[in-house]
Amino acid sequence: MFDTMTLTKAVGAVCGTFLIFLLANWAGEAIYHGGGAHHGEGEHAQAYVIDTGESDSDEAEEVVQVAFADVFAAADAGKGERVFNKCKACHKLDGTNGTGPHLDGVVDREIASVDGFAFSDAIIGLDGQWTPEALEGFLENPKGYAPGTKMSFAGLSSVEDRANLIAYLQGFGG
Repeated sequence: MFDTMTLTKAVGAVCGTFLIFLLANWAGEAIYHGGGAHHGEGEHAQAYVIDTGESDSDEAEEVVQVAFADVFAAADAGKGERVFNKCKACHKLDGTNGTGPHLDGVVDREIASVDGFAFSDAIIGLDGQWTPEALEGFLENPKGYAPGTKMSFAGLSSVEDRANLIAYLQGFGG
């Protein structure tokens, strides 16, 4: 009925099937990928170059800098509320501290002045108030603005998002 020889044949058949699939996979890779690079590994040589008359990177591209004050003047607090969803994990607007200090009344508040929150030495070392301009600089790159800050958020790259968020926070005067 069912002896060790039958079991050996069944296991051998399964292993043989997997071996055939493995060899077929290797053959397919060799045929269709040719160079041995897998899914984006390595560089591919370009067959020919078409000269368009433009230089590669010799000329610096002109970057248009928009003044934050102009963007802030046209900021939309409704859009800022959506941007604040990125902040909700650590900050609250009800006067209680979370992982980060509460943000109600943050605009024009003294830096590191929230009672009951243990600010990092980097934030304590900053002087002045959280003006819209100071908040804009901090929100763009927290670790660049205050090296050593405990805030792990990478920052908001869009000047419009920063302006909209600050306009939204300005509505929570605390």
